[in-house]
Amino acid sequence: MLVILLFLGSWRSTIVAGVSIPLSVLVALVVMWAGGTSLNVITLAGLTIAIGRVIDDAIVVLENAYRHLQEGDDPMKAAYSATREVASAVTASTLTTVAVFLPLAFVGGMAAEFFRPFALTVTYALVASLLVSLTVVPVFVTWLLTKGHVGHRESAQTTRLQRAYLPVLRLAVSHKLITVILAVAIFGGSMLAIPFLKTNLIDDSQSTAITITQNLPPGTDIAVTSDSAKAIETLLSKTSGIGTYQVIIGSTGDVFSGGGSSSSAQFTVSPNGKRGRPEIMADLRAGVSSLAGAGSITITESSSMGFAMSDISVRIQADDPAVLKEASDVVMRALAAIPSLTNVSSNLSASRAQIAVNVDPTKAAAAGLDATQVGQYVALVLTGIPAGTVATESGPLPAVITVPLAMSGGAEQLGALPITGAAGLVPLSSVAEVTEVMEPTQISRTDGGRTVTVSATDTSGNVGAASSSIKAAVASASLPTGARWNLAGATQEMSSVFTSLLIAMLVAVMLVYLIMVGTFRSLLSPLILLVSIPFAAVGAVLLLLVTQISLSMPSLIGLLMLIGIVVTNAIVLLDLIEQFRRQGMDARTAVTEGARRRLRPILMTAVATILALSPMALGLGEGAFLSKPLAVVVIGGLVTSTVLTLIIVPVLYLVVERLRKRREPVEI
Repeated sequence: MLVILLFLGSWRSTIVAGVSIPLSVLVALVVMWAGGTSLNVITLAGLTIAIGRVIDDAIVVLENAYRHLQEGDDPMKAAYSATREVASAVTASTLTTVAVFLPLAFVGGMAAEFFRPFALTVTYALVASLLVSLTVVPVFVTWLLTKGHVGHRESAQTTRLQRAYLPVLRLAVSHKLITVILAVAIFGGSMLAIPFLKTNLIDDSQSTAITITQNLPPGTDIAVTSDSAKAIETLLSKTSGIGTYQVIIGSTGDVFSGGGSSSSAQFTVSPNGKRGRPEIMADLRAGVSSLAGAGSITITESSSMGFAMSDISVRIQADDPAVLKEASDVVMRALAAIPSLTNVSSNLSASRAQIAVNVDPTKAAAAGLDATQVGQYVALVLTGIPAGTVATESGPLPAVITVPLAMSGGAEQLGALPITGAAGLVPLSSVAEVTEVMEPTQISRTDGGRTVTVSATDTSGNVGAASSSIKAAVASASLPTGARWNLAGATQEMSSVFTSLLIAMLVAVMLVYLIMVGTFRSLLSPLILLVSIPFAAVGAVLLLLVTQISLSMPSLIGLLMLIGIVVTNAIVLLDLIEQFRRQGMDARTAVTEGARRRLRPILMTAVATILALSPMALGLGEGAFLSKPLAVVVIGGLVTSTVLTLIIVPVLYLVVERLRKRREPVEI
């Protein structure tokens, strides 16, 4: 609203356009309620993004009506004529912005779960803004604006804008080839900066929590684990800067709670904001290093989503358990040598003592037994042998005889138990080998093959670079024959999401092109508008590089949004140029006059969107891990695409017009 006030200098105009914001948001909320969509971090981020866009259509209609009033029309005629002139352009521009979200409906996995509600929320608000701009805004124009309020000529500020812009436009039009070459060079130079961007699934720079994982020896009783966890709780209570914490002891194996066993404890710690997270983590690491008998303790940052987005896994497969163990050790050493990785661990390392009973068929046959009978006997001994019932005051209860095995010497104790065969009672050890062995607490298989996963946490904030380092390290390591490996975890998920979103972008470009073909009834003119899209990537890449924000899933959603956003300004410009051409103007005059008249609304919509997204780009509020990268991408893309659209689109239009004339048949 401040942008409207500064550009038009009228508080009445500000009210006219500003009314579209609450109306559009309220309509979106009603549709969300009707569709059962909840208010959450993601949908609220969608509404925040929409606030920067819902006013665009209203600005275009209002600015055009404002110009008609300045040219002498009465309010009723100005509202009607202005709306009719831009109705097709604002409808097409809104549909292009909405159309880019359509591919998200067909994207699977994490990207869809995160951003489908986001896309629906933005779509509701944008469609509502289109209806408001074509109905409510013209009515408010007739109520609040008159010739006396707008004056009879454009404001001095707008004149200064035109005086600065028109000489640049004329220079570009006079040197079309040089202009195009410079534009291509700028685009190519920015693309060379892409390898310097960090890549992540979700940028963890906005994470606020700390995770402490405590692992005691497998088989540790849950009471012992609880007592050991109290030592960490005491440490947390003495560490300044900690607001609250939650601990899960002996989890049931939920994927988000760190696996399940009675020997593990996981703490989720939330700082109170009085101290920096790195300082708190340093104090905690120093504190846990002095704890005796506390097991293995790791301290990491938590993603804002509550689960790690920087954990990279190497999945190893081998048919031979010994080969699998050797390969796991080799990969662990390779990953431990990479400076940016921490918390290197293998799920094969956890093992516990078990008793193995291997029946000797010859000895068993001599005692009149077979392997099945021995197995049934051992099962009865360990699970209980029915021994009738016992009378109690509450009635008869079943009695079971069991043999409690000691923690140590259990194999010897089990082997000494008598078993009844054809030749009488014989010790179990006389027909089977009873030994104590160390076995893994779990056996993982992928596609039928025995698997071990070596995991590590990336601390550099660049999962892409860390994945490349891991590939190089493992490839150069000497894995035993028969072992196979591949990257999993964040790397695998990131690759899948990035591929899906890149395909969605290509589909979005095709949809935008089809909408513009229907709007302009031409196959060639929409191609001019698509030129705005690559120039949006220029600003997006450069601003990501400057702010050191990762190229991530939210960033790619921002790029997807840009496809629809940046084309809207070009549509408004080209639509007016085509109107002038139908009125009989030559191409160059139509381009100059159209660019002059559309300069103000294009700048107003771009600046309004940029300012509306600024709080998100600064990381204010909750959900910044999603909204900040998205806002930064949109702001950067809008800046460069707006500047280049005002120069490149007119130049390319004249180039295309010259090609058309050359192809026209000459009349004799």
